[in-house]
Amino acid sequence: MENVLMQTVTSLTDNVISFEGVTKTFGEQDAVHDLSFVFPKGKIIGLIGPSGSGKTTTVRLMTGIYHPTEGKIHVMGSDPRSFTLEEREKIGYMTQNFVLYPDLSVKENLAFAGAIYGFGFGHRAKRIKNLLEFVELSDDSKKLARNLSGGMQRRLALAAALIHDPDLIFLDEPTAGIDPILRRKFWDHFIDLRDQGKSLVITTQYVNEASYCDLVGVMAEGKLLFLKKPEDLMKTAFGGDVLMLNTEDSLSDTLNNELQQLPFVQGELTFLQDGSLRLIVDEAATALPQVMEWFKNKELALQSAEQYFPPYDDVFVKLIEDYRSNIETPAENGGLA
Repeated sequence: MENVLMQTVTSLTDNVISFEGVTKTFGEQDAVHDLSFVFPKGKIIGLIGPSGSGKTTTVRLMTGIYHPTEGKIHVMGSDPRSFTLEEREKIGYMTQNFVLYPDLSVKENLAFAGAIYGFGFGHRAKRIKNLLEFVELSDDSKKLARNLSGGMQRRLALAAALIHDPDLIFLDEPTAGIDPILRRKFWDHFIDLRDQGKSLVITTQYVNEASYCDLVGVMAEGKLLFLKKPEDLMKTAFGGDVLMLNTEDSLSDTLNNELQQLPFVQGELTFLQDGSLRLIVDEAATALPQVMEWFKNKELALQSAEQYFPPYDDVFVKLIEDYRSNIETPAENGGLA
């Protein structure tokens, strides 16, 4: 499986992170196992997966907080275990847990973080003002960090991770506990950072946020199952593009079989409870007009016919269910075990 992941992105020559056979073991348990991948520079990489799938461990390996038990890691061309001070200053890291100073105010925390990176007072003050506006904490700048709500602490931690304008940004659950409107504002900013040439690795518990990413890594049980573009994950989950059809008349078994035998149709037809028909095709753009022509030739009325984009929650569940089903299947019967 890892070779497939490498082939997915090896055509992208300008890489910021690479893992080669990386395993991290705690005691006798592998937190992540045999990870091999490359992340391209200047992209948003999303990591999604169930709790305990290894997302945070993977990020900590990238930052050098954890060292691999086996395998090789390169981040910006260097082993994270031997980052120089200059290399570390190019990295921003927002952890999953709040790690700033509880007895300092919001503004004092940001000022301290800026001072660590050598920002002069004038530059630091302007940067802090802009970041406070971005995370919507301007009116709370004098509050002690310990008196902030959990969501406000997440926003402060994000601002601190960005204070020094890093080139490579690791964000572990940056939108957890954030209201939907602010979550969208954060993602708009992440996209702006990407467009400025920054590289971002973002873990998220909100699976539908995968649509904002350039590549999405799906993790389960310490393994990276897929590393693909969001739209390609849909095809992987459902076996192709999805068309949804609503007909005025039900189809006979003969017509069902004939429709299913069309060369661009993938797999069996699915009739849903609301009476609609789900059709998996190789490419929606070319298949949809051909399906409509087929119905016309059969003198069958179509109420509607369109490409359907399943929610990423459904895509994620399908991918994980298929993975777990495969590992429970004996290898000789086509499983992954």
